[in-house]
Amino acid sequence: MSTASDLAAIERANASGRPPVVFVHGLWLLPSSWDRWAAVFEAAGYTALTPGWPDDPDTVAEANAHPEVFARKSVGQVADHFCTVIGKLDAKPVVVGHSFGGLITQMIAGRGLAAASVAIDPAPFRGVLPLPISALRAARPVLGNPANYHRAVPLTYEQFRYSFANAVEEDEARALYEEFAVPAPGEPLFQAAAANINPWTEVKVDTRAPDRGPLLIISGERDNTVPWSIAHGSYKKQARNETAVTEIVEMPGRGHALTIDHGWREVADTALTFVQRFTS
Repeated sequence: MSTASDLAAIERANASGRPPVVFVHGLWLLPSSWDRWAAVFEAAGYTALTPGWPDDPDTVAEANAHPEVFARKSVGQVADHFCTVIGKLDAKPVVVGHSFGGLITQMIAGRGLAAASVAIDPAPFRGVLPLPISALRAARPVLGNPANYHRAVPLTYEQFRYSFANAVEEDEARALYEEFAVPAPGEPLFQAAAANINPWTEVKVDTRAPDRGPLLIISGERDNTVPWSIAHGSYKKQARNETAVTEIVEMPGRGHALTIDHGWREVADTALTFVQRFTS
């Protein structure tokens, strides 16, 4: 179900006549994490939409005051939610996602709903086999307790520092934690962890869809949560698509917070440059 703000954004996009861009956030962030990106794409001639996951609060303060609203959200539920939003647009949008949003971006593209896609440090899907120790450590706050499957789980600052902000200075890491970090549902991490042993998993992507559209995967060189081996594993699966462009780029010295930290603009410009090759 779309919120009133989502519906207003859809109406604005349809009335604008400009190519729409849908941004998909990942775990432990809110749609507001895309605000600066949205402004860049708007200035470049697109209409930006930043829908939330189902039940997302409007602010970080509200999210931290009511963490329970994040619980019980599955990958399939969230992907279907974004597909519903996209289905109300008059034109196929560009889709840009980060982390689990990058996974959902690829799911949307595999359903033929994207004009072009950018998946940034994307969570793995079924068939992506690498499982580095750093990724397991980053997921431990959730996966370490099976009861977290149905819970909303916040990160401590130390956990955020390791999984998101390891590639920035301490002062910036603390500022990012205060400004952006919110609780997240545990279920998607359990789903991703079991994807390769569960043939019925929701965490799957149609990488060979003929109408997938061009796809760029962006990887942060120092990302602990989605290291290069995972991002490149997704790329290798996607590159088998016979009809669509598939590319990957590594951002030197960047961690999982690359969409929100001081170097966000370089990542946004990389995504925008790719998108502009295929849309107008």
